[in-house]
Amino acid sequence: METEYTTEWFEIADMDLASAEYLCGMRPQPLEIICYHCQQSAEKYLKGYLIHCGIMEPPKTHNLDDLCELCSDFDELFQEIRTACNTLTVYGVQPRYPNDMEVLANDMQRALCYARQIKEFAPLHDIRQKLDQAVNEETLSEEKKPYTDQAE
Repeated sequence: METEYTTEWFEIADMDLASAEYLCGMRPQPLEIICYHCQQSAEKYLKGYLIHCGIMEPPKTHNLDDLCELCSDFDELFQEIRTACNTLTVYGVQPRYPNDMEVLANDMQRALCYARQIKEFAPLHDIRQKLDQAVNEETLSEEKKPYTDQAE
């Protein structure tokens, strides 16, 4: 269950990052929405990590600083992505509503860079590899099972 749930969170995080990258091709670029998807991607990677660590209901927050701190309780390496989390946190809520927030092209590029950094962050990358390996092993195991006709 924990493995499936972690995988689901990581898959949705991947989709958010892919959406942000896809939206970069639009003209004009929806800078705020791209940054929002970057924040959402990071949030889901961190929550997926917490689920992997046994917190089946991660906090309902968009504050990546808080989530990063919780992740640091399990692995001190998460301190390495504090700047990325701090920078992305602002995009979790404000871009969804009309406001005075000005997002520039370099802000968008930084958000994309940080979202990718979090995706490839060693502890998260290692978990994704283990999950992928487990799925591959399960698939191979299923393929080796002899065919049985259930009508017998």
